[in-house]
Formats: sequence, structure tokens, C-alpha cells
Amino acid sequence: MCVAGMDRKQVIHSLLNVIAFELLQFIKESETPFEERWVPSAYIKEKLELNLISVPVENKQYGEKAWFFATVARMLEDQKLVEYKKEGSRAFYRSVQP
Repeated sequence: MCVAGMDRKQVIHSLLNVIAFELLQFIKESETPFEERWVPSAYIKEKLELNLISVPVENKQYGEKAWFFATVARMLEDQKLVEYKKEGSRAFYRSVQP
């Protein structure tokens, strides 16, 4: 079912933007207890259960991956709504403050 006046591509991208907005809100709500507001990506992925399997059932993948989280987080980075940093093997995100 398509939304009136929108094709499937538009609907899918609209839903991805809704998901990105929700992720941004979660990051904002989570920042307070973390040093300089940097929220660990592992914390985000764990709390929102965003480590998912990305291969067909018949294929083999060794464990869940953060491909979906990485895609949505990148959308927020491209829109300059979050900042990203990496320290060693750990990644962090925080919202961009106006």
C-alpha cells in the first residue's frame, strides 16, 4: 500500500527518515550521563536492538551485524545532525547542538 501521491521509493525513503529521526531522539535523550555527551554506539545498538542479520536464511553470517544502524547513523551524519568519533575500536555519536 502506497501513501497517496507517493511511489514506493518515496515511501521507503520517508520511512527511513522517520527511523533516522527516532534514532536522533534516542541519542539526544541518552547523552546526559556520558562524558561530553558522546554516546557509545555499542550502547545505542544494544538498547535499540539494532544488530541484525543481513544475509538470506540459507547463507551463513557469523553473528549479527550493525549494518542497519550504520546506514541510519550515516544518514544523520550526512544531514549534519550527529557527530561521530572513534577512539581505538570504540565508536561514539552525539547530536549536533544548534
